[in-house]
Amino acid sequence: MVVSRDWAEVSVLECILGSLHIAVDVEPQPERARAKLAKSKIDALIVDCDLDGTTSFLRGLETGMNTVPLVIVSGTNGRTQLQDSVATFVFKKPISVEQAVRTLSAARNMILDGRLRYNRHALDLPVSLAYGARKKVDAHLMNLSQGGVGIRLYRPVALPGPVRVSFEPEGGAKQTFAIRGHVVDLVNDAEDDEEEGSK
Repeated sequence: MVVSRDWAEVSVLECILGSLHIAVDVEPQPERARAKLAKSKIDALIVDCDLDGTTSFLRGLETGMNTVPLVIVSGTNGRTQLQDSVATFVFKKPISVEQAVRTLSAARNMILDGRLRYNRHALDLPVSLAYGARKKVDAHLMNLSQGGVGIRLYRPVALPGPVRVSFEPEGGAKQTFAIRGHVVDLVNDAEDDEEEGSK
């Protein structure tokens, strides 16, 4: 997520992040960005210190949050704001393409490591996946973690909006578990065009 109203800087960041296959969510208001952080997992956070409200926003960030903080800094005022912040990487305005590539490439490994921070419990279970207006498909549960589930579909299916995965645990327990969520990654199986995986 990029928290900034400086569209010249945002366009540079969007270009470089896109080349690294990282989607960008731009939020011009720190308070709305804080609300999004509280409700969803953000892989990286880039904050413009020139934006009003960023001082309290940065101070409110917890060290253990599920993001890699990167901060845009501008002039002496921006550097002062960073003294007590949780910044891991820092940009200096104006952001050049070379600077953005160097910093974001270094941050990319931390971002990818963060996506895999939860232990995944391997499973081998049939599941039912519900989506849309009363649509269901059979699928296969491959793993389960605190951050989500990994499933494999038996045929390609478009999955817009929220989904619901239902399954019975191993061991003969007569209890059905249901997981609600949304698709965050869709992977095509290159070796078998008839299958499509989702997480």
